[in-house]
Amino acid sequence: MNGFDRPRGGAAGAVWFVLLGVLLAMPPEGRAETARWNIDPDHSLIEFRVAHMMVSKTTGRFLDYRGFVEMDADAKTFKAIEAVINAASINTNHEKRDAHLRNEDFLDVQRFPTMTYKMKRYDKQGDKYTVVGDFTLRGVTKEVVLVGTFNGITQDPWGNLRAGFSAEGKLNRKDFGMVWNKALDNGGLVVGDEVQVHLEIECIKEKK
Repeated sequence: MNGFDRPRGGAAGAVWFVLLGVLLAMPPEGRAETARWNIDPDHSLIEFRVAHMMVSKTTGRFLDYRGFVEMDADAKTFKAIEAVINAASINTNHEKRDAHLRNEDFLDVQRFPTMTYKMKRYDKQGDKYTVVGDFTLRGVTKEVVLVGTFNGITQDPWGNLRAGFSAEGKLNRKDFGMVWNKALDNGGLVVGDEVQVHLEIECIKEKK
């Protein structure tokens, strides 16, 4: 029997049962562990930017949202990423503009109170993750790609494990039925079609 042959029968065979028992008895940190990490909205940011009158960009954010990441933090692998955003929580620091963004020209929050994102698949190249997910807005679902990083894990003073993520993405608002615009005298438009998305997400590991 060479060094790569599997022991068979008797005491030799029992070795395999002992090894299996040791592996099963290992603590979670010794094995791959998928856990749920819930978004902490107090330390996260969902921000967007859109061109205004072709010369600048207007920035806004959503203030009310929830979601989670299911991942093996040690292996840096992901099983699920999901989020739900309260559309009416949009804030561009301008009350009149926010009211317009909430009406039927844009988000139509009375008919569609939430937006959702659900990961379908992802790819990792070096430190960069490319996540493809279904984004639903105004009852329309389209794939939206997010490119970002997993920024690591730390423990807060209260014993919670926290993980951080940064990501960027973009979408075309017309794909979701938001077609309102006004023409400028120079031939341009008041609002751009492309919406740039910036995320800074902090999650807390759910305790068992």
